[in-house]
Formats: sequence, structure tokens, C-alpha cells
Amino acid sequence: MTERSVVHSTFVIERLYPAPPSKVFFALSNPDVKRRWFTDPDNPMPGRFELDFRVGGTEVNAGGPKDGPIHVYTATYQDIVPDQRIVYSYDMLFGATRISVSLATIELRAEGKGTRLVLTEQGAFLDGHDTSDTREHGTGVLLDLLGAFLSSGN
Repeated sequence: MTERSVVHSTFVIERLYPAPPSKVFFALSNPDVKRRWFTDPDNPMPGRFELDFRVGGTEVNAGGPKDGPIHVYTATYQDIVPDQRIVYSYDMLFGATRISVSLATIELRAEGKGTRLVLTEQGAFLDGHDTSDTREHGTGVLLDLLGAFLSSGN
């Protein structure tokens, strides 16, 4: 029998972006725009991307190295307040193995001429396949990509 385990963890990441909340929200919610920045910089191989941004809607991102297993992110939007808040639950699979299940909240707060984004994630990391530290790092990289996209004037 395979030994099973779960580690629960919460982390918070903040970023300050030089754009108003409406522009940050648009970059998070518009499929054509999100596809442009929500990528794995180490494995830019085209994968599957679907976004149905509405309460009850789903987002799927799948991709990975051409010689390795596919990483699959599947989210369901639980609560959306335009320009202010997005709450979603998601799981991550590595190949056919579920490595985590999480609840995440993104808060957008006007700050000066920009936006403070506060992301809080509560995760259940399964059977030692992933860790909170690894997820926090990866999420930080994605938020930095969002910042670069917003700073580029797109």
C-alpha cells in the first residue's frame, strides 16, 4: 500500500502594480490577455488554455516539457467582484497524479495610481508531490509576469 499524506499550508503574496484595479482585473479575467502572460517561462511549449470567467466557470491550463509529464491546473471560480476580488478553488495534477488542492483569493486594492494585489492561498499538498514553498515561489513568478505585462503598457 502506498503511504498517503497531506500538508496544509497558507501563504500570502503581495505585489504593487503601476495600473488601476480595472486594468489588473482585466488582465486576470480576459482570456486573450491572460493567455499572453500566464505561462511557464521555463517550459513555453504551447499547451491547453481555456477560461470561462464567471462564478461557476472554469479555467484549465495544461502544459509542460515535451519529454515529461503534463502539468494540469483546473480552477473553478467561486466568487467574483469586478475590480476588487476573485476567489477560486483549483487542483494541480502532474501527469495523472493530483499533487494539490487549493483555495485562493485575489484582492485588488487601489493604492495611489496603482493597485496592490494581495493573493492568499490555502493549500492541501498531497503525498509529498508538492510543497507550499514550491507553490508560493511559482505563484510569485506568475505574479511577476503579470507585473511585467502591466508595466509594458499592454
